[in-house]
Amino acid sequence: MLPPIKRYESMDREELLLALEMFAKNWLAHDGCWFLAAEEKYGMDAAIALDTRAWERYAAVEARRILNTFEIAENGGLAALEQALHLRQYSMINKQHTHWSEDRTVLRFYMDICRVQEARRRKGLDDFPCKSVGIVEFSVFARTVDPRIATRCIHCPPDAPEGMYCGWEFSIE
Repeated sequence: MLPPIKRYESMDREELLLALEMFAKNWLAHDGCWFLAAEEKYGMDAAIALDTRAWERYAAVEARRILNTFEIAENGGLAALEQALHLRQYSMINKQHTHWSEDRTVLRFYMDICRVQEARRRKGLDDFPCKSVGIVEFSVFARTVDPRIATRCIHCPPDAPEGMYCGWEFSIE
């Protein structure tokens, strides 16, 4: 006899967290599959251009949904951005942290573990050169939270220090 069908509304907290992690991994796998298909058909440069445009759109949608779902005030400055960054799908599967400057005028965000880059490294591949895409993605996400926020790349592949992933700096213009 088969076990009863599990439905999300009947899951306990641990099962729901497991489901969230699975959804985040599936989302990232879809992004990777899409990129590989675009690269195979059009080449790396065109795939990166398409990826940049897709992330530009997606980052705004994701930020708006986070703000609305979790009732984070629009134009809430760097504190709102920090909260929103920790609610992105990435946060379920990539270890990350934020750090404030002493005077709290600058927020830095670091991806401590990146599943995309880790998978490439396991396969013996070079890091994916995500800096150009990341600049658009993180800038749009931050400006959607608060249009006053300026974004600066601290480091990001292909320009990240050995063993590191991306780092971003945010400030109010």
